[in-house]
Amino acid sequence: MAPTLLFAYTACGVFLLTGLFTGAWKYYHIHSSEEAQAPVYVDIAHRSSLMYSFATLVLAKFVELSPYSETVTFWSALAPIVFFALAISTYVIHGILKDTDNQMKRPHRLGSFTLPNWVIIAFMGALIVAEIGGFGILFVGFLSTL
Repeated sequence: MAPTLLFAYTACGVFLLTGLFTGAWKYYHIHSSEEAQAPVYVDIAHRSSLMYSFATLVLAKFVELSPYSETVTFWSALAPIVFFALAISTYVIHGILKDTDNQMKRPHRLGSFTLPNWVIIAFMGALIVAEIGGFGILFVGFLSTL
């Protein structure tokens, strides 16, 4: 199996397993809460982990279909997968800290810290470029083979 494909399948499995564990975490909170609700970011971490696992499975298929070199294919897959992982990690951190119900609301809180607005803007810009750009390259490669 090509290294990039192995990486993508491994990431897919890690994201799915994270989704399953955060689902148990979510259930714990629902069960122990008088309102039968989990904290917002526990719920978001659960759902996003599951969705990103399937998105990574789609990426893996486009890695298989890529006409590009292993290097181009690797970086094109790595970029969105890294940002999927960073997003899930952020949701888990907010779920643990219970510090916000909207990470985009100003001031941007991370535990007892306040993050400057430019950090969030830069991160979201990089996320958009990496996710759309990485998949876009793989998709254009696939289209070029038709």
